[in-house]
Amino acid sequence: MSVSDPQEQGLNEQDVDPIWMSSRTARQIYALGEVEKDISRLLSLAASSMALLSLPQTDGSEDDLPKGAERSEKFVDVANEYFERLDAIHIAIRSSLAHIRQSRIAPSAINAPPPNFIPPPLGVGLPSTDADGASRGERGLQEERVERDAWKGILDALTKIKEARDRERAEGAGSSSTGS
Repeated sequence: MSVSDPQEQGLNEQDVDPIWMSSRTARQIYALGEVEKDISRLLSLAASSMALLSLPQTDGSEDDLPKGAERSEKFVDVANEYFERLDAIHIAIRSSLAHIRQSRIAPSAINAPPPNFIPPPLGVGLPSTDADGASRGERGLQEERVERDAWKGILDALTKIKEARDRERAEGAGSSSTGS
C-alpha cells in the first residue's frame, strides 16, 4: 500500500479536503501528513511486537495478549503489518523527494531558519503599538483569545468556589442559630 497518493489509498475526493487535491504539491504535502500518521502506527506495531516477544509470565493482567501458539501467530501478523507499513513509508518519502527534485525547488526555500529565529505568532496579529506608540507585545490574535478564555475559565471556577463557600457558611450559620 502506497501512501504517496490519496487516490492509491482508496480515498476519493469527497473524503479529503479539496485543498489537498488542488495541485500535485498539495497532494504531496497531504501524503507526507499521512506518512506521519503511518510512522506513529509503525511505532505502535513495534511496541506490540516487543510485547508479544516477551515471556508470557511477564504479561500484566490488563495486557490482553494471546497465549501459546496464538501468540506466535499474532506476532507474525504484527511483524508482517510492520514491514508493510515500513515499506509504504519508504515509498512515500522517496516519492516526495522525487517530487521536490522534479519541481526544482530552490534549496534556500527549504533550508532551516537562522539561529534564534522566532516564528510569527499564530493567527491574525494585533497592531504592534498602541495609538500612543507604546508596544503591546508580540502575541497574535489567536494567542490573545486563548489567554482570554483561560482567564474567563479561572474566573468562573473561582466564582463557583466562592458561591459554594458562601452557601456552606449560610447553612452553618442557619444551623447554629436554630440549634441554640
